[in-house]
Amino acid sequence: MERSIQYFDDVGKQNTDDVVKVVAERAEELGIKYIVLSSTEGHTALKMAEEVKGKDIKIIAITHQYGLREDGNWEMDEGNLKKLQDMGVLVTTQSHMFSGVERAISKRLGGASRADVISDTLRAVFGKGFKVALEVVMMAADSGHIPVSKDTEVIAIGGTRQGADVALVVRPAHSQNFFNLQVREILAMPRAKEEPK
Repeated sequence: MERSIQYFDDVGKQNTDDVVKVVAERAEELGIKYIVLSSTEGHTALKMAEEVKGKDIKIIAITHQYGLREDGNWEMDEGNLKKLQDMGVLVTTQSHMFSGVERAISKRLGGASRADVISDTLRAVFGKGFKVALEVVMMAADSGHIPVSKDTEVIAIGGTRQGADVALVVRPAHSQNFFNLQVREILAMPRAKEEPK
């Protein structure tokens, strides 16, 4: 099989429209029924929902957890949430797979957890959007929003800071079975990565 990959010169939200088009096209070619994406305020999810409107594709938008930036606060835009719900998009939130309690322990006691090592490796080698795409697939699987089997494929979308810049065809897995997760295809990604801090 020969497939092209959409490469971007840089990370960021300016790539979102191209990612959405590539994803809609490949989902139709493969008969994929689930698109899982990260969407903090709902903008990326709305673009994807518009692109596949009328098709037999379920979109699962994974948001930041409550309190990520400010205790008790959720970053989803209420107007966008209403539009997404009206379009049949499932919006869900939970703790990030590669942080949560592990991050709290590292911050308080120092050192790095094994989850930090996986997260930092994915972020450094493949980019933040790639790491996010894999993370949201596990979050959707653990929430029961996508089927998980050796024959299931979904499309996962992630981004660096805002918007979308990575799209992958993935065989999903639950977080406790992380090593069963497989990247089957890379549909889009930035060539340059965000430099580590």
